Amino acid sequence: MQVNISSRRTVVSDRLSDLTRSKINRLEKYVPGLERADVHFSEERNPRIAEKETCEVMLEGDGHRVRTKVTAADPYTAIDLATGKLEHQLHKLKTKMHRHEANGEHSIRMDGAPAPAAPEPQVDDNTSKIVKKKQFAIDPMMPDDAVLQMELLGHDFFLFTNAETNKSAVVYLRDDGDIGLIDAE
Repeated sequence: MQVNISSRRTVVSDRLSDLTRSKINRLEKYVPGLERADVHFSEERNPRIAEKETCEVMLEGDGHRVRTKVTAADPYTAIDLATGKLEHQLHKLKTKMHRHEANGEHSIRMDGAPAPAAPEPQVDDNTSKIVKKKQFAIDPMMPDDAVLQMELLGHDFFLFTNAETNKSAVVYLRDDGDIGLIDAE
């Protein structure tokens, strides 16, 4: 697996870099086919914050994306916490994949061609501006699979194509802790 390590407002020592690569490479045993890991360390400079070190990890491969972000007092503890969370998420993903295979259902992989680029909207100087853009393939999947992907990414919503209706849909985390589903008509 290719492990990319970056940092902001902190220095990643060779020892931390080697430890990070070792821990991240061990995660392949949970879900084979992971191709890339992006690990980003940053340090908060506010003296009132005790847990200053942040470690954010994004794993990609074989159509899966898994993300976690943790904070700790030092970067070594942060990478330990991050890999622990990732182990739990990958175990959950592996269990879900085996359950689908046992039922003879399609895989929950999200492989596919990249989504076509949308034209850039015209923005007036007095309105809000789009500061970040993302593109990703939107493949058909069941709402339960979309909920799993949302949880694995650590987001509070997930856009997907509903395999039951073949229309765009969104699952989202409600304030009461339940999951909501918005389906296009």
